[in-house]
Amino acid sequence: MRETTATEPHVEALYKRVTLRLIPFLFICYLCAYLDRVNVGFAKLQMLSDLKFSETVYGLGAGIFFAGYFLFEVPSNLLLERVGPKIWIARIMITWGILSSLMMFVSGETSFYVLRFLLGVAEAGFFPGIILYLTYWFPQDRRGRIIALFMTAVAISGVVGGPLSGWIMQEFSGKHGIAGWQWLFLLEGIPSVVLGIATLLYLDDSIKKARWLTDAEKALLQERLDQEHATKAHIPLAKVFFDVHVWVFSAIYFLLVMGLYGIGFWLPNIIKAAGVTNLFHNGLLSAVPYLVAAVAMVLVGKSSDRSGERYWHIIISAWVAAFGFWLSSENPGSIVIALTGITIASAGVLSAISLSWSLPTAYLSGTAAAAGIAMINSIGNLSGFVSPTLVGWIKDVTGSLSGGLYMLSGSIAGAGLMVLVAYLMRHKRA
Repeated sequence: MRETTATEPHVEALYKRVTLRLIPFLFICYLCAYLDRVNVGFAKLQMLSDLKFSETVYGLGAGIFFAGYFLFEVPSNLLLERVGPKIWIARIMITWGILSSLMMFVSGETSFYVLRFLLGVAEAGFFPGIILYLTYWFPQDRRGRIIALFMTAVAISGVVGGPLSGWIMQEFSGKHGIAGWQWLFLLEGIPSVVLGIATLLYLDDSIKKARWLTDAEKALLQERLDQEHATKAHIPLAKVFFDVHVWVFSAIYFLLVMGLYGIGFWLPNIIKAAGVTNLFHNGLLSAVPYLVAAVAMVLVGKSSDRSGERYWHIIISAWVAAFGFWLSSENPGSIVIALTGITIASAGVLSAISLSWSLPTAYLSGTAAAAGIAMINSIGNLSGFVSPTLVGWIKDVTGSLSGGLYMLSGSIAGAGLMVLVAYLMRHKRA
């Protein structure tokens, strides 16, 4: 329900204050999380030759993270609701930071697979936990831009992470007898541990526990959430896992995330295949798609909130991304065409993913929301296992990334088609 005109300036100022309190900190946490998850894509540029890994071994190791992530996602989110976001998010960050740094000790296929799996177990619940946490503060009509702002951390991790990872691997390589890729894992894991400790001191579990809000401000924020809560589906926890809407949301998210991890794990290799061999230059060029995507996500999120329309914003973003993947595969030897295509794909897929969360968060509430959001995210992130494994296998078989990029284009186009079907069914029922 929209706020009345009389209270609009005060409400806007209050929500701006809440946004500035929460989003920058959560943004930095997610930036570190995503960087620790995908920095193996940069480490690959040295790891494969040092450890004699094939593309298939790399793809399996990059993807096995999501097996652990999948198995522990729902239990983790249910525990978050039980023990509180502050303690549980801190636990997640500290353990994943330690395990990310321990990746420097990978010496063969087994240790690579085991540590990537454990990293997935440690991080399980972070992203859906934050999505759930944001529903404790922001009503549905504000959530499009808020989730987009939070998820720009994925894009900014590419802007910051590409040049940073390239610089670390180039400048630290061989120092104290440690390879550049080992320094990469060590140095990029430490900030997550520090932020985990900071989480215990900074975050509040809910509006009620926020000491930086007055009682009147708490009541105002809570009133808007209570109004929204009354309109949501109240599904028993046991039935969430059989709800057709949750499965449709999961399938859409799976197809979208196929593209996200196609970019995250293979972008440095796409740029290298186009003739850029300098690691630092590779990192700088890797930042371009993510920088454009960060701007696109916020603009699309604002447009969706302003109009109140979700479905077509997601559909168009997904189909734009599909076109971008197709374009990048047409002439992989041209850095201009390859980078332009991946930039378009990045902007489209990240805009579609951030907005896709507005659908289940508008549908679910309470414990069902904790379980449902985690289920959608865990099933969706299984594509993080499927995507790099398939692309790696296709590259080994064909000797080129083009086939894998065509596959990613089809996946994203399929996600857009599923959202279109969901839209048509919704309007038919109406």
